[in-house]
Amino acid sequence: MRTRTAAATTIGTLALLTALAPAAQADTHKGDTTFTSVIFSRPTVTVGVSAAQKLTVTATAKDGSGIKNIWGGKILSPDNHVILADSADCTRPTSTTMKCVWAYTLEADRTDYADLRNSWAGTWHFNAEAGAYDGDYYEMVDSASVKVRRYAKLTATQATPEPVAKGGTLTVTGTLTRADWNTNTYAGYASQKVALQFKKSGSTSYTTVKTVTTDSAGKLKTTVTANAAGTWRWKFSGTGTTSSATAAGDGVALK
Repeated sequence: MRTRTAAATTIGTLALLTALAPAAQADTHKGDTTFTSVIFSRPTVTVGVSAAQKLTVTATAKDGSGIKNIWGGKILSPDNHVILADSADCTRPTSTTMKCVWAYTLEADRTDYADLRNSWAGTWHFNAEAGAYDGDYYEMVDSASVKVRRYAKLTATQATPEPVAKGGTLTVTGTLTRADWNTNTYAGYASQKVALQFKKSGSTSYTTVKTVTTDSAGKLKTTVTANAAGTWRWKFSGTGTTSSATAAGDGVALK
């Protein structure tokens, strides 16, 4: 049997609504109602400035008397802004369980109240409430989470001069930017530690040579001694709000 939940009624205008939610609380419940599983289609959603990113959440609730309905099905940003589902579809796998799938669209370049803002990056929480026929319930508030991060980019690595004399000095440059959801542009990411890595010709792996901090515009510049031919690249590990990034390498020969 296929049924629709109250969450499904948010399709349309309400599905686009973003509002300020109450401060986060712990999960609450009564009786034997529980969520047996909550599965995110992606553990981390990385969003740039234009392309929309999709996320689904699949939750199964159970109670001995049977689940009457699952309400809510929304995701909350770190500063408690709500994004409702584009759609919700629920089934009853057994007489005691209900399984629902909610679909969300995350995008910085929207024309509605669900337009992402920089302050929303970080750990998001899924909220829903399952109600049983015997009056028991389970309200999920903070036990299921997903990372939503701003997309970061590193420009192609530039190492000069090319070729370089063995033992000579190489100047290596690059730029780290990340999505600015407030302006829908990529802006320099300041004061971030980025690894400069080297892969010797004939090798298959990179080794970190040093760590360099970006300036106020996200720019990177350092010098190294060229002791072997190979490829240089920048690698950023990411933060709690921003994705990792790896630059295209620049091969340098010795003369």
